[in-house]
Amino acid sequence: MSFPIWNIVFAVVWTAISGAFTFPNFVLGFVFGALSLYLFRDNVSASPTAFRPLRILSLIGLFAYELMMSAIAVAKMVLSPSMSLKTGIFVYETELTKDSHIALLANLITLTPGTLTVDVSDDKRLLYIHAVDCSDIKATRAAIRNGFERKIKEAFGDIF
Repeated sequence: MSFPIWNIVFAVVWTAISGAFTFPNFVLGFVFGALSLYLFRDNVSASPTAFRPLRILSLIGLFAYELMMSAIAVAKMVLSPSMSLKTGIFVYETELTKDSHIALLANLITLTPGTLTVDVSDDKRLLYIHAVDCSDIKATRAAIRNGFERKIKEAFGDIF
């Protein structure tokens, strides 16, 4: 997809997220989109075959589902009379190699209630994640690998 089309997509997303469907707000989103594309111009491919809208929607859908399920789980933990939490920090080894993919994964983890990406190692292979529930770290790692990480690979592959 070409950069002008990406810029229009960014402007529309900006307008939708801000909730103000006005022309000045669209222009502001367009300016921010142009700035973002300029800053990440070496990491973004303009190849028309690289755009995978259904897979991107699938990633967004997974995030919405995880957001809802995590919010419910955290609410149950907080409202539980015993509130016996097993919090902790664990290490997650990612297979992603691009900085933008790793940043997206770290942000999706952080935006999900109950988890927070604390740090990324210097070699960008390890994410340090704080979780409210560390009772089954192996299952949490598998959920990240088979969920967000897999969807990021499918949606963006060698682009972005």
